[in-house]
Amino acid sequence: MIREAMFYEKHEDYLRCHLCPHSCKIKEGKSGKCLVRTNNKGILRTINYGKVTAAGLDPIEKKPLYNFHPGKNILSVGTFGCNFTCDFCQNYTIAHYERDGRFISPEDLALSCINADNNIGIAFTYNEPTIWYEYIYDTAKYLKKNYPDFKIVLVTNGFIKEGPLKELLPYIDAMNIDLKAFNNKYYKEICGGSLDPVLNTIKMASSKCHVEITSLLVNGLNDSTEEVSKIASFIGEIDKDIPLHLSRYFPRYKMDRPATNIDIMRDRQKTAKKYLNKVYLGNV
Repeated sequence: MIREAMFYEKHEDYLRCHLCPHSCKIKEGKSGKCLVRTNNKGILRTINYGKVTAAGLDPIEKKPLYNFHPGKNILSVGTFGCNFTCDFCQNYTIAHYERDGRFISPEDLALSCINADNNIGIAFTYNEPTIWYEYIYDTAKYLKKNYPDFKIVLVTNGFIKEGPLKELLPYIDAMNIDLKAFNNKYYKEICGGSLDPVLNTIKMASSKCHVEITSLLVNGLNDSTEEVSKIASFIGEIDKDIPLHLSRYFPRYKMDRPATNIDIMRDRQKTAKKYLNKVYLGNV
């Protein structure tokens, strides 16, 4: 289903998207960096509305969310597209290529959620959920109105503008936000984004919903003691009880560096615990 997008402005010969900080300038027939927001006859349209390409009933801990209803399941769904181009992308076949999927309306997704075993809600994950904004917004509003006990979760890179985030946050119960590094050079060269908008998302979200942070430590790039100290210190200044997941990198997609050393992972966990009360290791 194709639907008109939110958060854009019209110019004489292009559209300017204002969903994420890329602020893509989109000519007729072209798409933004995310691949899913397209200029169709002077109207910005989302080509992935309701198109589910991946789904599963997962333990909530897999998101990872270790301190949000542990022991429960959550219905996880995703589509295609992403506004980052991470060299190490774990889900590149979903994120960077348009895929066929099954259309599921917000109402039907809500019904799937309430009928799933031991399930607490819906997690939007697998690809970058914020570029699925309109579908998430409609689904979350419907679920909260009709089944208020069920939860909405985002597993996100946090690269979204403040206005759209403010409008969405009242319907979000928990977020796992990737903090991929603490320097803009890494974000620009490895991920195709920038750091400050992600930091702003973490600050805003942590005051409105449950937040946990994941940092993938890549061998020789962002796994230094100094880098992890900066990440953990920033989070600790917001709230020392925000959980941090330090995840081990393995070669994937365009990056073939050796897997991050486990001893380094354990040492960086000790470093992060100087600033935070809850630090976990993943992929070890």
